[in-house]
Amino acid sequence: MKIDRLIGIITILLQKERTTIPQLAERFEVSCRTIQRDIDHICKAGIPIVSIQGYGGGLSIAEGYKLDKTVLTKEELQAVLTGVKSIDSILKTAYGQTLIEKFSNGKDTVLAGHDMILIDLASWYQDSLSDKIEQIRQAIFNREKLIFIYYSDKGESERMIEPYLIMFKWAAWYVYGYCLTKNEYRLFKLNRLWKLENTKVSYIPRNIPDDKMDFEQYFQIEEIKLTALFDAGTKYRLIEEYGPECFTVFESGKLLFQRPFSNPEYLLQWVLSFGEHIKVIEPPELRAKVRKHAENILKQYK
Repeated sequence: MKIDRLIGIITILLQKERTTIPQLAERFEVSCRTIQRDIDHICKAGIPIVSIQGYGGGLSIAEGYKLDKTVLTKEELQAVLTGVKSIDSILKTAYGQTLIEKFSNGKDTVLAGHDMILIDLASWYQDSLSDKIEQIRQAIFNREKLIFIYYSDKGESERMIEPYLIMFKWAAWYVYGYCLTKNEYRLFKLNRLWKLENTKVSYIPRNIPDDKMDFEQYFQIEEIKLTALFDAGTKYRLIEEYGPECFTVFESGKLLFQRPFSNPEYLLQWVLSFGEHIKVIEPPELRAKVRKHAENILKQYK
């Protein structure tokens, strides 16, 4: 879409000191004439783009230019800054202060005041996580293949992918790309991904089908309906995760919980996390797995 391309061009010009029309045309897979028209539209919108001729020349945003803060309201600017600060918590380069300077033009009263929302996306693996995200981000920008070792319940394997997207979802970071090992689009959790390397081998971006961008499908397996009795002391956890309507309170104080799950591995780990404070009623297959785990744990302490 044209608007996406215009935003992409502005982003590249903000990130790079200088680029050329042929480079932009190759990046967005359009003609140089189309890029020239895009540049004209951006200039008409009030963003001054200068062109330097000769060796080492190219396009760049005029030095000293500040984005017009009147385009956005104070509340909108605060929302943008909150989002950027959340990303700053896991990136090696912080953009929050730079954003304030670009919008404030020396007067940061518009963005002054205490933050009302703080989002920290960091993890226990902060250093390695930041390194991975930076490597993947550069690989996506340069369209270069990545290779790494991936650990799952099926063991470990070496994977090579064409990276397309870094995503934070289900309280974890993922990279989405085309796996050349399995010849399929896959989602990889960053905390299970190690020995990451950029091959420096370029790839031609694929046209990703819309159904492959439905990320819910990667976690939807056959639905499993859990029926279980929880001790009263677990109420806070059930409410925290599934709300106050997820259980029925018996006179004994026990909590009857019924809910469908689509990820067997997650369901088992979730049930086990309650220890002796849960009794699984259905399904019988899950009861058997919980019992087997309990027996194995008991063996460790005999």
